[in-house]
Amino acid sequence: MKILVTGGAGFIGSHLTEFLLKKGDTIVCLDNFNDYYDPEIKRRNIENSLKNKNYTLIEGDICDEKVVEELFSTNKFDVVVHLAARAGVRPSIENPKLYQKVNIEGTMVLLDVSVR
Repeated sequence: MKILVTGGAGFIGSHLTEFLLKKGDTIVCLDNFNDYYDPEIKRRNIENSLKNKNYTLIEGDICDEKVVEELFSTNKFDVVVHLAARAGVRPSIENPKLYQKVNIEGTMVLLDVSVR
């Protein structure tokens, strides 16, 4: 299967991706490498996946409709696993509009484009 994993460089996404690659699936990872925690940790999370011919990394944001449209216009995904999100309760209280933009509006972009 061809699977889009948003947030695929994070802890959960990277482990899921490794599992799916071992099953023989083709993975497209969309991640923006935000700085909620050190982006270098996320890059280390995907080191092994980057070596797999069935893995493609797209550095982009789910809030960027053009990026998401390009992904869907150039790929036919069998499955979308949406894990991209801003995490953390305290930061969400300090900056609620950012969390609304990414977690709500970004999800809406992904949903809207996926049904076109």
